[in-house]
Amino acid sequence: MAEVTNFKLSGSKIAVLGAGAWGTALAMNISQRHQVSLWARNAGHVSGMRKARANPMYLGDFKFNDQLQVEDDLQTALNGADLILSVVPTAGFRDILKDIKALGCKLPIIWAHKGLEPLTAKLPYEVALEELGDPKVTGQHWGALSGPSFAAELVRGLPTAVTLAANDENFANEAALLIHGANLRVYHTTDVIGVSVGGAIKNVMAIAAGISDGMGFGNNARAALITRGLAEMTRFGLALGASTETFMGLAGAGDLILTCTGQYSRNREVGLQLASGKSLADILQGLGHVAEGVNTAREVMRRANSIGVDMPITYEVNQALSNGKSAKDAVNDLLGREQKPEAL
Repeated sequence: MAEVTNFKLSGSKIAVLGAGAWGTALAMNISQRHQVSLWARNAGHVSGMRKARANPMYLGDFKFNDQLQVEDDLQTALNGADLILSVVPTAGFRDILKDIKALGCKLPIIWAHKGLEPLTAKLPYEVALEELGDPKVTGQHWGALSGPSFAAELVRGLPTAVTLAANDENFANEAALLIHGANLRVYHTTDVIGVSVGGAIKNVMAIAAGISDGMGFGNNARAALITRGLAEMTRFGLALGASTETFMGLAGAGDLILTCTGQYSRNREVGLQLASGKSLADILQGLGHVAEGVNTAREVMRRANSIGVDMPITYEVNQALSNGKSAKDAVNDLLGREQKPEAL
């Protein structure tokens, strides 16, 4: 059962950590309602954003408003904040939590990155448990923000809906209310596990969808991949303790459909280029952004094997990414699996 407290956020300032496309888009949207400090580790990147009052490296020439300040000093970014929104890559999440702890900061933290930690195969909420401790013990609340959301559309003012998950129901509601507004609709839930799993595995399925599209297999095949991908996602999540309903919502089916079909999907682009015969190294070099699904496929298989969950699509994607298997052979092996009843 979810914890319920009388938690209340005042909401005068939010610190957004990570100035990639999604972090910047969130910072720009939230700054329409609150003061925002947008932090990036690279001082040169920060200097460029200050001069341009935009983030041309990742998000074009969309201009920052006066309520958004850019910082390269973490302490300065956190000063006066009521909430931290972490949008660093999943691989760097543990380090940023350590940095926050080293400053003696116990602000509530929401993360909006998706994936599993390299080498440990841990989801972000498991990293948060290890580094921050149980909120019921420490009093430092944390949670996850996920859902179908392209930065390029949010920054243009197009409607976007996401889900915020935290074990404490009141904190989930308060944090959602704080971020919610303008064209960004934020629902809330207490299923942190399900929201975390959905955000991670949908990237792997997007690579599979890209391979299918790149090989010209058509709409039928893409629909089948999305549907069976949802079954894999759900099986994996239920094995970890998630709720089935979460995978029917924004953080599950919603994000999966968008990432497998949308033109801005970096993970789908990886699949498309794999299908064309390009090497993974060349694809990643030309991409310019993090494609979380590449590392996630390997870590999901590591975790799935340890908990005994069958994930055939993820397996074949990982074979293509990590073991040099051709996209064509991966698809043929997937299609050649024995016939069986449809089930989660």
